[in-house]
Amino acid sequence: MNKTEIYQNLIKQAKALIDKQVDDVANMANLCTLMYEHIPHHWIGFYRVQEQYLVLGPYRGPVACTRIAYGKGVCGTAWQELSTQIVADVHQFDGHIACSSASNSEIVIPCIRNGEVFAVLDIDSDAFDTFDETDARYLEELVSYL
Repeated sequence: MNKTEIYQNLIKQAKALIDKQVDDVANMANLCTLMYEHIPHHWIGFYRVQEQYLVLGPYRGPVACTRIAYGKGVCGTAWQELSTQIVADVHQFDGHIACSSASNSEIVIPCIRNGEVFAVLDIDSDAFDTFDETDARYLEELVSYL
């Protein structure tokens, strides 16, 4: 399958999986596992907004940073700018927070509800230049179901 077909399959399963009767953490946990099965990368997870920090939520991968300040790193920038961040080489991103030395590229999608970011989806790859607009489009749709 090509990337678009993989994402279309992922979206179809995610729609059936998201349960509006449970909290965000439960849905995020299931989405992490579903994404990891379809688009396995070095790290896939959520950071949840708690006051002026992004706090580690459900994820798949090696240990991670537990708190990221507003506007800091790729995740904090996505939160501050309310926009998806695609970084081909994290080592060239000014202020990148290196939670894992194995991460080389990254995509961060803000999860927005009622005009405010309540979490971000962070995906790290051990390869350079992994993510593109196709990833952004489908991942933005995916988090819109939360």
